[in-house]
Amino acid sequence: MTAKPRFAVILSGCGVYDGAEIHEAVLTLLAIDRHGGSYQCFAPDRAQMHVINHLTGQEAAGESRNVLVESARIARGNIKSLADFNAAEVDALILPGGFGAAKNLCTFATQGPECQVDPATEKAVKAMAAAGKPIGALCIAPALLARIFGHGIDVTVGKDEGTAKAIVAMGAKHTEAGHGGVVVDKGRKVVTSPCYMLDSSISQIADGAENTVKALLTLMGR
Repeated sequence: MTAKPRFAVILSGCGVYDGAEIHEAVLTLLAIDRHGGSYQCFAPDRAQMHVINHLTGQEAAGESRNVLVESARIARGNIKSLADFNAAEVDALILPGGFGAAKNLCTFATQGPECQVDPATEKAVKAMAAAGKPIGALCIAPALLARIFGHGIDVTVGKDEGTAKAIVAMGAKHTEAGHGGVVVDKGRKVVTSPCYMLDSSISQIADGAENTVKALLTLMGR
């Protein structure tokens, strides 16, 4: 009997404005499960950039939250520190979007093409690449991959011109994609989908997450 494909899902907090986008994260987990896979969630154990009041959209001055602790809300407590990530234990890695991907997993939100990547996140992504294992990224998370890899890697953030220009400035290639669409860089084994970088319904987010998982499974030979 063939073992279930094992996915690592890197979360960046809890909530679109300062952490992982919850719809994208949960629908990614659902897609993995429905396609016969298993998953383990991870997050960096560090303070998030800042805290946003999701009711008002304003920064919650004086508040501080931990990325791993907040991500545990989405993972129902079943989550590990990214410092414990081992590429040998998984078959693919996925990064859901949300501003946390651009604030806590890297500094793209504030520094654009000059951004720095969280060391634990960069180490995990590079370990997967070195092992020849596929990587998926949703929404704004492809910008993180552009920073790590550059050199012509093909990704999408939908049709957002400003973000696309920043991605190209990092040495990557940007290909436009619509709702539920995926861009597959077969040479790098990278799959990206725009999700909420487009004005999307939750059903369209589900399509993007599922199509990303399906493409990753294809790259695994499943």
